[in-house]
Amino acid sequence: MRHSVTRVLAGALLAGCAFTALDASAQAVEKKPLTHETLWMMKRVGAPITSPNGKWVLFSMVEPSYEQDKSVTDLWLVPTDGSAAPRRLTNTKGGESDPVWSPDSGSIAFAAKREGDEVEQIYVLDLAQGGEARRVTTVSTGASHPQWRPDGKAILFESRVFPGATDDEANKKIAAERKARKYNVRTYEHFPVRYWNEWLDDRQPTVMVQGLEPGAVARDILSSTAFAHTDGFSGMQGESSVSLSPIWSPDGGEIVFEATQARWNAAFAHVPYHLYRIPAAGGAEPREVTAAPGGYGHAAFSPDGKNLYFTYMPQNDEVYNLPRLSRVAWPAGGAATLVARDFDRQPTQYALSPDSRTVYLLAPDGASENLYSVPAEGGKPALVAQPKVGGYTALSLPKSGKLQLIAQYGSSVNPAEIVRIDPNGKASGMEGEKGGHTNLTNIDTAIAAGIDWQPPQHFTFTSAKGRTIHSMIVLPPHFDPNMKYPLFVFIHGGAASNNPDQIGLRWNYHLLAASAGGTVILMTDYTGSTGFGEAFAQAIKLDPLKTPADEINQAADEAIRRFPFIDASRQCAGGASYGGHLTNWLEATTTRYRCLVSHAGEVDLLTQWGESDGIYNREVNNGGPPWEGNAIWREQSPITYAANWKTPMLMSIGERDYRVPLGNTLEAWAVLQHQHVPSRLLVWPDAWHWITKPEDSRHFYQEVGDWLAKYLQATSP
Repeated sequence: MRHSVTRVLAGALLAGCAFTALDASAQAVEKKPLTHETLWMMKRVGAPITSPNGKWVLFSMVEPSYEQDKSVTDLWLVPTDGSAAPRRLTNTKGGESDPVWSPDSGSIAFAAKREGDEVEQIYVLDLAQGGEARRVTTVSTGASHPQWRPDGKAILFESRVFPGATDDEANKKIAAERKARKYNVRTYEHFPVRYWNEWLDDRQPTVMVQGLEPGAVARDILSSTAFAHTDGFSGMQGESSVSLSPIWSPDGGEIVFEATQARWNAAFAHVPYHLYRIPAAGGAEPREVTAAPGGYGHAAFSPDGKNLYFTYMPQNDEVYNLPRLSRVAWPAGGAATLVARDFDRQPTQYALSPDSRTVYLLAPDGASENLYSVPAEGGKPALVAQPKVGGYTALSLPKSGKLQLIAQYGSSVNPAEIVRIDPNGKASGMEGEKGGHTNLTNIDTAIAAGIDWQPPQHFTFTSAKGRTIHSMIVLPPHFDPNMKYPLFVFIHGGAASNNPDQIGLRWNYHLLAASAGGTVILMTDYTGSTGFGEAFAQAIKLDPLKTPADEINQAADEAIRRFPFIDASRQCAGGASYGGHLTNWLEATTTRYRCLVSHAGEVDLLTQWGESDGIYNREVNNGGPPWEGNAIWREQSPITYAANWKTPMLMSIGERDYRVPLGNTLEAWAVLQHQHVPSRLLVWPDAWHWITKPEDSRHFYQEVGDWLAKYLQATSP
């Protein structure tokens, strides 16, 4: 847990013991600073998927490349007892997504676009017989998120279909008619019109069932219902797709999914969701499982089939609410019962023990993510495993046999790997403050052991408003405590997020620390951050920028006071998204920083409200729509104080960013140029809210590094 005194969580990689013990010769090898090439080319291990019988763990692995068409993503398999090394299951040009085990643990289904496919289809790979995976769907609208029926004889999947089309032939006809049009236009009658990086169209999600007997044809069980024809019907909008998150009932007779019939509320209210149930054979209307409107997620049945579990987040006038783990009896239904009680943390993932008596869940606590357990009928979660650095970012349990806790573990100095957790702390991997784990994979351990990096140091302080504020610092490579280092204040996005002790590609702490010849990185979890309780996250309401920025400045003062190796005369700050918002606010309100770096930051609350892909949550945060006269819209907009702008700023924006659209960056750029502030503008034509193309990412870090080097040198330019 957090303490109010400085705590160095561990030495550099704890001499590598997070994975396997290093021999003497390996320890003697000189460690090198992290480079973009080393960071980008690390293999990326996906979340574990444990077979129902508990014998195997399936996971995806990305083998990256700077040439995007040469990056490879395949499925791998490793035994849960660690008796053998991981082995590759697939080896194709196109990757696989949404892999899932068959009930008998003998086959795997996944979505893929392989040679001859125009869109993604569902494939099945028989592990016992071996050979190539066979395609089991042929729908023109594409297939994703497969789920096996409990008897293993059918698979449900999702697709996006045209309104009014109830079978594949109808979808093909509409697609052909639209392709033949001589004009090209997007037409809308309702909000929303775009999301993250794409314009939305009128296609809607549906659930299809594909039998696995020869000659079977996929059946759309939802599109013909009156429910699906309701104006405003949709699923949950994700970063890249809309999903109903359907799952089979324990007997295979029904399908449970999440949906809304009020999508168009997004312009003026919360969009309410419910869980619904529908016969898997079709021919009937969906019925509500849950009466309370809100946000639902992670629906799953207990292994004994007696309860349906899910997370539920209420919708009200707060800017943030904790999702809470709940359940309803099955098949009876009825009122939901709270499972994780007296627990002021967000369960990010959970899984039930094979005997259905215990729920294991992951929840962030500040920068870490710990494993907890709670009785399945409800109670207060108890801590099971807490690593000394980093945390568990994914969890998977078998459905039968003995209890096995399979997870993904990583930290800012430990690339993610698959591990088996021993709650008694007797595992051979990294020992924690509680519990321990044994690695089942060691994909990137050798590379990690050769990097000169250290886990973050944590500290807390009491802010001017009396709040306990958590911060971390990351030290530069070849750190010498007798030297003086400049400070870069990195500001996380969100605001409902935090600074995790994990490796990141978009803003990597240690890559930034290697900038300007060595820089100390400070990261502060300001008011509004998650991982510190619901009230702390809610406190940003009606105070979107001022108090968080004040706390960031106070954290910098505290770090300078605590750590004599920080040079107070050389400070810069920056961030992206909400971190970019706060960076722009610092531009408007302080001259303490020598330079600033703002990616995807808003400068005017009003134009951000009008241009963004989501608007109602901004009204909630700012006390109503702009025309109702709340002073926040002007008083906490950085552009209001444009006459004060003096700090040199590097600005960056993805041209396809619809979350914080280009207009806000151009407004800020205009002010900087008008006020003769030294500035530099980067516009990424192929990027959206994040810069994800390999060479774009490499150049972005180069630009940031050059900017910091220019302004953090011993004498100000």
